[in-house]
Amino acid sequence: MSLPTEPIGSIPRPAFLIEAIGDHATGRIDDAALAVSTEKALVDTLRRFEETGSPVITDGEQGKPSFVTYPIAGLDALAPDGAVIPFADGHTRQLPRLTGPFSYQIHADSYLTNARAHTDRPIKQAVIAASAISLLYPADGVPGYDRDQFIADLIDGAEADIRRSLDAGAHSVQIDFTEGRLSLKLDPSGALLRAFVDLNNQVLDRFTDEERKRIGVHTCPGGDQDSVHSLDVDYAELLPALFDLRAGNFYVQLASESDPHRVLGSIRDHSKAEQRVFVGVTDPIDPRVETPEEVRDRVLTAAQYIPTDRLGTCDDCGFSPFADDVSTSRDTAFAKIAARVEGTRLAAELL
Repeated sequence: MSLPTEPIGSIPRPAFLIEAIGDHATGRIDDAALAVSTEKALVDTLRRFEETGSPVITDGEQGKPSFVTYPIAGLDALAPDGAVIPFADGHTRQLPRLTGPFSYQIHADSYLTNARAHTDRPIKQAVIAASAISLLYPADGVPGYDRDQFIADLIDGAEADIRRSLDAGAHSVQIDFTEGRLSLKLDPSGALLRAFVDLNNQVLDRFTDEERKRIGVHTCPGGDQDSVHSLDVDYAELLPALFDLRAGNFYVQLASESDPHRVLGSIRDHSKAEQRVFVGVTDPIDPRVETPEEVRDRVLTAAQYIPTDRLGTCDDCGFSPFADDVSTSRDTAFAKIAARVEGTRLAAELL
């Protein structure tokens, strides 16, 4: 037998691309020069992904400013003082604040199309959840643009983001839902989480059962500059609601959990028979590269709780969700991916 294994998404950008992004932001280089550096990084990323033996690859998000803000790059109706996301080490990331009508400026299929020109391997495309983008709308509203209209525009844009990637030939489309666990830190009552799930289901309900087999949801406690934003939130509070999302696949951070058996028991109890669960077997925040044997054993543990016909593996998180994160090297990221691929193969042989 074999077990499916997929990456989550981002790979650390090479130094030359990070420099080019900075130069572009300050006007020292133009769009064309930035595109040259981005293309060079993309080609190298795809080549190195192929060398790991990963049966499914990504573009490493080399062209995204971040996993969350790519759809609004170029949107004029923004102010810089939006919601603040605090991480455990004290650093923060701040989202922009919407000041006028919203629409997607970029759809994820553009990244997929660029990658497809350089590889014939199956490509997974990550998109941001509608619930994350909903955080751009301020609590006191936007003059002349009410929240109901914003939500309608957001749902339309999020549907198009997924559908265009499916139509462009994505092997699978992954909805990044890191705000799910964070929502329980912001609102321990669970009301915000439920609102997020309901919003994302309004998007998912626009797809057929067959289409949803290629759509997945990724959850993790954040991963930026070797820090997290919600690892202290009990998974048991998230997982029942998570599996109410009407998606076919779930990518669940697990390698960095202190009690994986407890989490796996909750996955067993709350996931549904039609849902495949990809468990995280490598930890992007840990600088040590896991051995294939460690990965194998993590898979075998997961197989005690999840039927093998519904089991897959993944990395816990992306390795660099924000373009400027250099806490993990490209070499480490690809070494961990190679260990995931080989360890999954070893486990499959035993299973």
